Amino acid sequence: MLLIDYNLAPTFEPQQELRKGTEFWLHKLDTREENTSMNRRDFPEDFVFGTATSSYQIEGHGLGGAGPCHWDSFSSTPGNVVRLENGARACEHYLRYREDLDLVAEVGCSAYRFSTSWARVMPEGKGKVNTAGLDFYDRLVDEMCARNLQPWWTLYHWELPSALADNGGWANRDTALRLADFAHVMADRIGDRVHAAAPINEPWCVAWLSHYLGHHAPGLKDIRMATRAMHHVLLAHGLVIEAWRGQGLENLGAVFNFEKANPGTNDDVEAAKEYDGIYNRWFMEAVAKGQYPADILAGLEPHMPNNWADDMSIIAQPVDWVGVNYYTGKRLTRGVSGTFGDIAELPPHPPVTAMEWEICADWLEEFLLRVDLAFDGSVPIYVTENGMASHSGTDDLDRIEYLKQHFKAARSAIDKGVDLRGYFVWSLMDNYEWSLGYDKRFGLVHVDFETMERTPKASYHWLQALLKN
Repeated sequence: MLLIDYNLAPTFEPQQELRKGTEFWLHKLDTREENTSMNRRDFPEDFVFGTATSSYQIEGHGLGGAGPCHWDSFSSTPGNVVRLENGARACEHYLRYREDLDLVAEVGCSAYRFSTSWARVMPEGKGKVNTAGLDFYDRLVDEMCARNLQPWWTLYHWELPSALADNGGWANRDTALRLADFAHVMADRIGDRVHAAAPINEPWCVAWLSHYLGHHAPGLKDIRMATRAMHHVLLAHGLVIEAWRGQGLENLGAVFNFEKANPGTNDDVEAAKEYDGIYNRWFMEAVAKGQYPADILAGLEPHMPNNWADDMSIIAQPVDWVGVNYYTGKRLTRGVSGTFGDIAELPPHPPVTAMEWEICADWLEEFLLRVDLAFDGSVPIYVTENGMASHSGTDDLDRIEYLKQHFKAARSAIDKGVDLRGYFVWSLMDNYEWSLGYDKRFGLVHVDFETMERTPKASYHWLQALLKN
């Protein structure tokens, strides 16, 4: 693997300074007014603080008998992923999970959000089970419980078994049925110990980003395939909720990602509304209201599968909580073709993260209020992902400032009546950032991708001090 310059400050020696731990970072920060402007008592006593990861990004998909998934083939195709990097080794969490869970516990979190790899447990996507995969997740959940960490389980976080991808993937209705089978197998093994569970992480990414924009596996740019994937991923959500409830699981939720849609100019209001409808309203309204937004359905209905309306009662089963994944917003204009779905991005307004994502904590508060309204204030809400990629190495004061702003936005939403009950920081550690390979570092913990050494960053120690205050 090509070594990357992670832009550590030239006068900063991370191992020497980080050995001093929390006291060093508090001393480094105590002259900053913002360091003293928030503490754990700003949130309810039972408020859940956690960190989040996903299986393909950290485990090492080449370990433990996992079958091939569509990210393996996507990443091996030139032009799809930076330097053709893949998740075969990732962070070797499959081997180092106890050490990683120690980091979650030591920072002071009460919960850990993780996902399960479909291809690790069912290499063909159906049929025969890889016992080593099931055993790994069994041990993982046991180790969370041993550390008094609530296991927050996401069934599917984007790694579709290759055999199912070959059969049409999410454009094929059968994939939704097979995910329900996987859900049943996993719940039989770990369902008795998980605190909360959700079927699918970020359905927009599974469907539109991957089948229309082509940025993620399977890398399609086909509106018909994207539309069918948008429906089938929601059907899968409903089928999994139904299967789990039949097995006696409780505390089941839905996790959506949200992105602020800003018109680039006064002439771009309709383009921004369309983007908002595809990104934010389509999935949320289907689960909350049992219907698709009429303006977006008008553009997509010619591509919908036959008898799609018959599935809406399954999709709209009640959930016990809703997860909000929020990072940024976009400045938008109509694309050159002028056709439905063709929306172009304009340059973001600073400040931005290492992903060139615009930073605005106010938009998090806006979405928390909006989700609360969509579900009629009837279900608890959790921030299930929020964080930033930074080039600052272990001296990541920019991440501290980012988290501080977003924590304050969350607190403000609570003050306005939102039943917000928890916050998961993305991510525990630097990992494989999909088509961007290992360049973009979201972690509270630095990972040396050659030696696999974990080094807590300044943001880790800041969060540790906040949670233990």
